[in-house]
Amino acid sequence: MNAESAYDERRLQDWIAGRARGFSRRDLLKLSALASVGTLLEASPASAAPTIVKPLPDDLFTILGTNAETKWAALRGQGYHVPIDRFFVRNHTSTPIIDADSWSLEISGDGLCGDPAHFTLADLRRLPAETHTVTVECAGNGRSYFGSQQGQSVSGTAWGLGAVGVARWRGVRLSTVLRRAGLRRDAVDVQPSGLDPNYVTGGVDLGPVRRPLPVGKALDDVLLAYEMNGEPLPADHGHPVRVIVPHWIGIASIKWVGGIEVSTEPLFSPWNTTFYRLFGPDFPTEGRPFDEQMIKSAFELAPGTVFAAGAPTRLTGRSWSANGPIQHVDVSTDGGTTWRRARRSAPSPEAAWQQWELDWEPASGAHELLARATDVHGNTQPDVARYNTLGYLFDAVVRVPVTAAP
Repeated sequence: MNAESAYDERRLQDWIAGRARGFSRRDLLKLSALASVGTLLEASPASAAPTIVKPLPDDLFTILGTNAETKWAALRGQGYHVPIDRFFVRNHTSTPIIDADSWSLEISGDGLCGDPAHFTLADLRRLPAETHTVTVECAGNGRSYFGSQQGQSVSGTAWGLGAVGVARWRGVRLSTVLRRAGLRRDAVDVQPSGLDPNYVTGGVDLGPVRRPLPVGKALDDVLLAYEMNGEPLPADHGHPVRVIVPHWIGIASIKWVGGIEVSTEPLFSPWNTTFYRLFGPDFPTEGRPFDEQMIKSAFELAPGTVFAAGAPTRLTGRSWSANGPIQHVDVSTDGGTTWRRARRSAPSPEAAWQQWELDWEPASGAHELLARATDVHGNTQPDVARYNTLGYLFDAVVRVPVTAAP
C-alpha cells in the first residue's frame, strides 16, 4: 500500500468505518463542506512579522502570502539542482527558528516495542547517511492556470509553475531510525509532525502540520534529511531536520520535524483527507484522493519575454513526472499548430526532472510557446486539466506568450 492514492482512499474508508483516529468528525465535516464548494482559504500569519527568513529578491521570487514561488527565468543556467537561494518556499504559517543543539526527534506510539525514543541531530549524524536527488512539489503547483487558462474558479495559493524544486538531500533513512526505536511488526502507520506554528483555517485549529505514511513507504525510501545541496538544512526548508518522501506530494515531506508517531491502528489527519483531495462536480461529496504529482513542463523564461526578431534563440526548460523519467518533450512556438522535438541538454540524476532545449529564430510579432512532456510510461500532458475546486494537480500544457521585436 505504498501508492499514495490507494493509501489515502483506504484511510478515508477506515475513518468513515470508525477504524482510524486523529481528527474529529465534526471538524472534518466542516472543512470538507468548505472544500467541496471551493471556499477553504489559506491561513494568514498571526502578525505582520516576516513568515520567511531568507531574502526574497524580486528577480528570483513571486511572493504569495506565506509562500515564495521560484521565477522560472531565475533557473536558466543554474544547473540541475535548484540553488537554495532560489528554491521555492511553502509555509502553512511561518518559518520557526529552531536551535539545532537543543532539538531532538521523539519517536513514540503504540507501534513501538517500548518507551518513546529520542534522537538528537548528533545521533542522526552518527547513523549511516545517504544522499539522494529528489523533487519536492506542492500539490497546488500550477493552480493559477485553472483560472487564467481554463476560466475556472479555484481556491488556494495562486501558484504558477514555480512551486517545485530539485535538490540533493542528505540524511538517514527513516527505516534506520524506526528500527532503532523498536518498531513493532504490527505497526501500520507512521505520522511525522512539524514544529511550525499550529495551522488555523475555517475557524478550526488543526494543530501542527502532519501527514501519515504507511509503514511500507516509511521503510522504503523515506529520508530524514539534515543537509540540502551539501549545506546544513536552511531554516525555510526545514532546519534542522525534515522528512523527504520521494514521489509523493510535497506536503508529505514534513519540514521542521519534531515528532513521529508510530501506530498499530490507522491514522488520519486533515492533510491526507480534507486538503489533499479532489472536490468538484466530477467527484464524490467526500472528495477523491489523488495520485502522486502529475507530469509538467516549464520554460526557463518569464511570460511576456521580448526576443530579437530573426536572431538565433535557444529556448530552455525542464519537464518532470512523479511516475518516472521523461521520455521526450515536444515544443510549439506557434500556439500548438506545429511541434518539434526538444533536445535533452543535460543528464537526469535519479530522474528528478529533465532539462531540454530547442533552437528557434522568431519572426517579428507575438508568439505563444507550449511545451508538452511524455514520460516513459506514456503519460502525456493534456490540453485541459481536470477541474477540481481546490485547484490541485494542474497538468495541462501551459501557454506562454512572448514577443519578437525588430
